[in-house]
Amino acid sequence: MNAFTRLISSAALGLAMGVTALPALSATPDNMLVIANRIDDITTLDPAQSFEFAGADVIRNIYGKLVNFDPSNLEAGYQPDLAESWTVSEDGKTITFTMREGVKFHSGNPVRAEDAAFSLRRVVKLNKTPAFILTQFGFTPENVDDVITVDGNTLSITTDKRYATSFVLNCLTATLGAIVDEKLVMEHEKDGDMGNEWLMTNSAGSGPYTLSSWKPKESVTLTANPDYYDGAPAMQRVIVRHVQESATQRLMLERGDVDVARDLTPADVDGLDGVEGVGVQREMRGRLMYVSFNQKHPELSKPQVRQALKYLIDYDGMENSFLKNWYVKHQNFLPKTYLGAVDENPFSLNLEKAKELLAEAGVPEGMELTVGVREAQERLEIAQSLQNTFAQAGIKLNLEVGTGKQILGKYRARELDIYLGAWGPDYPDPQTNAGTFAYNPDNSDEANATGLLAWRNAWDTGGLTTEVEAAVVEGDTEKRAEMYHQIQAQFRETSPFAIMFQLVEQAGISENVEGLNLGGAITAAAYWDVTK
Repeated sequence: MNAFTRLISSAALGLAMGVTALPALSATPDNMLVIANRIDDITTLDPAQSFEFAGADVIRNIYGKLVNFDPSNLEAGYQPDLAESWTVSEDGKTITFTMREGVKFHSGNPVRAEDAAFSLRRVVKLNKTPAFILTQFGFTPENVDDVITVDGNTLSITTDKRYATSFVLNCLTATLGAIVDEKLVMEHEKDGDMGNEWLMTNSAGSGPYTLSSWKPKESVTLTANPDYYDGAPAMQRVIVRHVQESATQRLMLERGDVDVARDLTPADVDGLDGVEGVGVQREMRGRLMYVSFNQKHPELSKPQVRQALKYLIDYDGMENSFLKNWYVKHQNFLPKTYLGAVDENPFSLNLEKAKELLAEAGVPEGMELTVGVREAQERLEIAQSLQNTFAQAGIKLNLEVGTGKQILGKYRARELDIYLGAWGPDYPDPQTNAGTFAYNPDNSDEANATGLLAWRNAWDTGGLTTEVEAAVVEGDTEKRAEMYHQIQAQFRETSPFAIMFQLVEQAGISENVEGLNLGGAITAAAYWDVTK
């Protein structure tokens, strides 16, 4: 869907930091891939619970799914994986999958239709944060055993109404679509948790890699599965090291301590220019950078204030300086390349407009707000830019800085005035973002719909929930795209979200690494095609 450009020893991307380039002093083994990446957002490796970027990368390489993406051809869309084929009933509500024969889990247990049914039912019954991806099809803990059924080597899924088949299959490519080994998982069940505690730090998959270890905020180590049905990976081991600072990642790459550096600022990408043996791999990603305003706050809940804050963001200034060639301005909840995406970016820094709106809303002089932000370099720089521009309109913005887990915890508990963070699609369909930014059927605290950004923001969506429900069942592709155009137009004008940028990932990479795919805008990273 998004071709990437690989530029060996070439990167002209912003201001150089003045760090002296070092010659490569060492090299990782030929059968090992070492990656520097920020992975402090990982809270669990249970696919029924994981809902963070770095965790999705790990899980994609451990588990098979019914349908999945071929890393060598993302444009082809979902492809058969553990299911070799499927059929759709005449009424469009039931999809029946035929499982691939002869595939085994890492434990040696066979992959059965029963394991697939158990895995999907488990997601619904555990009802962790990402469960809404399946429960949106009418699945509940009470009915899931009846609507996800097994007959021999086939698995059938029956939804509550007819949806586009592609929508259902796209959802099954999400992290929670991972098929786990029922026998192994249930051996580790504790107090009815269906193995949740054990799977947080262990794996029960059939994918190209097994989990050797996860050390929070330190590293993840994967070991190749020699019996992977599609062939054993060339990289016998993959080590993802948590490295917070861009400059440190860059120096490690230059020295040969890592093969890939995934969180480089434009300045550090520029610093790779002329360094022998390294280059830059670029991919347009689906990740969006945004700020959101808690509607429980008496001032932030005013429509004029929501709009005023959108005019207090220096989108162009950030894009043309510390975010140059890293993030591009994008003010809509559907990333570029998705069905229904639009390029309209109506907001720019306009102090006079913002002040007029704040005065109209009766905002008190010297209002103070707190923004929660993860301790990542680009996010801190964005927060500091917001501090500067908000101050020019008489708003003092205090920064609450923490780990990804700490800040996300407060956001999901509706405790922050403002949240500054990123959001990535869970599956390659417009519903993935429409159904979280603009959908919130129950805004009560008791709903605890933490997977919905509208709920986290305590926003009832002003009627957009109904429009999203209509768009997701529309069978005419052109009409459906137009519906998302209209939803986003209203969202821009009324929502308590200021979507700012879309990510262009620029990974520093050793020139001997081939076949690395970071997932484009639609999925997570894949390591099993990598060679050196």
